[in-house]
Amino acid sequence: MKSHRLAHATAAVVAAIALTGCAGHPLSGYAENPTSKEKVTMTPDRKTQVVALLKAIETGESAPVAVIDPDHYVQHNLAVADGLAGFGAALAALPEGSTRVNTVRVFQDGDHVFTHTEYDFFGPKIGFDIFRFEDGRIVEHWDNLQPTPAAPNPSGRTMIDGPTSIIDLDRTDANKKLVAAFVDDVLVNGRLDRLAAYFDGDHYRQHNPQIADGLSGLGAALEGLAKAGITLKYHTVHKVLGEGNFVLTVSEGEFAGKPTAYYDLFRVENGRIAEHWDTLETIPPRTEWKNGNGKF
Repeated sequence: MKSHRLAHATAAVVAAIALTGCAGHPLSGYAENPTSKEKVTMTPDRKTQVVALLKAIETGESAPVAVIDPDHYVQHNLAVADGLAGFGAALAALPEGSTRVNTVRVFQDGDHVFTHTEYDFFGPKIGFDIFRFEDGRIVEHWDNLQPTPAAPNPSGRTMIDGPTSIIDLDRTDANKKLVAAFVDDVLVNGRLDRLAAYFDGDHYRQHNPQIADGLSGLGAALEGLAKAGITLKYHTVHKVLGEGNFVLTVSEGEFAGKPTAYYDLFRVENGRIAEHWDTLETIPPRTEWKNGNGKF
């Protein structure tokens, strides 16, 4: 069974490389009309390409993989080797028919496309993925994965549910500045006296599996961690990406004394933070890395 999966995944990657630059392939920019035999321009947008690529992890379809640059693909998932070959090897490691992929949110900020996805491989997980495009191809990938909890959080919310509509595109920059200021003020520098200025009181929806809605829920969770002797620290913010009312921050810190990657997605409404989703992933020791690119 595993050998069949390996052959299938390897074939998918080989096919993707073969399709690179092939004018007859839809991802190359053209498709052939079976009736008129005339070439028509096809311009799949980057969001569509990324969603299709992630779905290919489930289906094994080879065509979406052609969006990856076969000569230059930098991988920041430390459990996956660099390049297109590393992507293929990761697919090969998955038990056949075991994987499920459901991308719930997809955003674009310049050359970056980022997604919020439900996965099931070696158990259910919630993940954020970031892809960087260059000259129409994906050349770099980051992600952050957390096991899906068995039950909703204290307010009955899951790590993935809630609004998905992107609005307020004209406020993208302002919303990114707001969220960046919050993360720097409160999460990095611990200025808790400024916390209330970023939220509309208890009109705040929380999707972290351990925290209830509202500032009161956040305060109770922080107090509980402190009593248990569990530290939560943010040291460095590496990325702030956004589209309209959604902003994603990528940060490095510690949780319970372990090096941790924090991906936080915020929904902004009327100049205040209205909703929050996140994933935390422990950064493994360097001796366990399958590539030398680092998590960030």
